Amino acid sequence: MLDPAAPQLVVDSRTLYFSWLPADPNAVAALVPAGLRPRDDRQVFMNQYVVDDESQTSGLGAYSLTYLGVSLTGVDAPGGASPGGWWTHYIASSERVRDYGAARGAPAVPGRTTIEVRRGSLVAETTIGGTPLIRARCRVGDTGHVISSGHHRYFTTRDGHLFSSVYPYVAEPVAPFEIESVEFLDPRHPLYALRPQNPLTIGCGFYSPRASFAYPGGLTAHAGGAAAADRAGSVSPAAGVPGPQRSAVGFGEQPVRG
Repeated sequence: MLDPAAPQLVVDSRTLYFSWLPADPNAVAALVPAGLRPRDDRQVFMNQYVVDDESQTSGLGAYSLTYLGVSLTGVDAPGGASPGGWWTHYIASSERVRDYGAARGAPAVPGRTTIEVRRGSLVAETTIGGTPLIRARCRVGDTGHVISSGHHRYFTTRDGHLFSSVYPYVAEPVAPFEIESVEFLDPRHPLYALRPQNPLTIGCGFYSPRASFAYPGGLTAHAGGAAAADRAGSVSPAAGVPGPQRSAVGFGEQPVRG
């Protein structure tokens, strides 16, 4: 098992990241533990990414991963450009990555993420146990001369206490970029609590075929107090079967979240 205190580097991952306003803001707020506060709009974020070859990492190997969570207020990343985030789900194809993430407090479970791009149409899908649970469709262009870089901050809980880490990133986003639909496919699964409202309202987003980031060494204890019991997966509202969604209202580029 990798040392969870050791930093890890990932380069040139294929990454789709975006955020949205949820269909059930109360269910989303219920996933945030004591000591942290969700944004007033209860914004949800998701990163679906694929690392195709072990040569792209410092020790994690090839893997795919989807993480989701709730954007927070009062705990921004350095520079204040990006809100802090609470990880509610962390779905990784690699046991090595799951063990590394879990040791850092991530709610790691087995699963697989795929990203396929054909003729400007992107489909990203997240599966658990072979069952598709999330599917995103986008229109994408090519990379240019724009580089996004900076830091993001994510919170986890371990041994009943809140911790955070700051993740540096560099990404080459494509343009144009438009999110057409986001489907949460199983109303019975806890992920469904994070489903987007209809019509789909996007806060920010990007696709990059070359996104690099680092897991920093160590964790920082959060002064806000001890976390409540991990509630990710404990809320599973099933408010009917998901219906068709209209294309995104408002979208933009946003740096990669590691």
